[in-house]
Amino acid sequence: MEIEKSLEPTFYVDCDAEPLKEKSREIVLGITEQRDKAVRIFYAVRDGIKYTIYGKRSLPEHFRASFVLAAGEGYCVQKATLLVALARAASIPARLRFAAIRNHLMPQELLEKRGTNFFAYHGYTDLYLEGAWVKATPTFDIVCCKNAGLRPVDFDGEHDALLPSLTLDGRRHIEYVQDRGVFEDLPYEAIMEASLLHKYSSSSPLETDRI
Repeated sequence: MEIEKSLEPTFYVDCDAEPLKEKSREIVLGITEQRDKAVRIFYAVRDGIKYTIYGKRSLPEHFRASFVLAAGEGYCVQKATLLVALARAASIPARLRFAAIRNHLMPQELLEKRGTNFFAYHGYTDLYLEGAWVKATPTFDIVCCKNAGLRPVDFDGEHDALLPSLTLDGRRHIEYVQDRGVFEDLPYEAIMEASLLHKYSSSSPLETDRI
């Protein structure tokens, strides 16, 4: 994909929306280096947007970056979309990346509702910094991590920042099952289809496709 495509606004990554442009300018004010800007934007999304699985996401517009910014909360896909939009607004090439994962620490209530700890579309991001793509995962905010004993994802703009496989006390947490690749815009229909497929399913069609 051309780098220029990773700077353009899309329906979901609406980096040309005025509130997003204003927020991006506010976050990187006084910073000149692209890497430092990316780090500042990452933490603004990681900790400034509360992680929740119970927010609005029943309509396409609930996944637009501008909606997530206004709501102040979201789950992994929504927070990743916002991070990409804020980065593009700061002239940092950015794109969405997805992976199939298992969350071995899912709340029992959610596990019973979904019937599986498998998530077909975990969302995170790719940021183009100093000639290379770097992965950044802003999912869990620091308060969420402290309350649940999770290991926070830290980002330095140079090394990939993925969800840890273990918690601070050594419990098994995130297992990456399959890399779904990168997208310039949110694949809404695919995410919705997968969500319906796994909502009441106790098994995954990707069980045999581990990597």
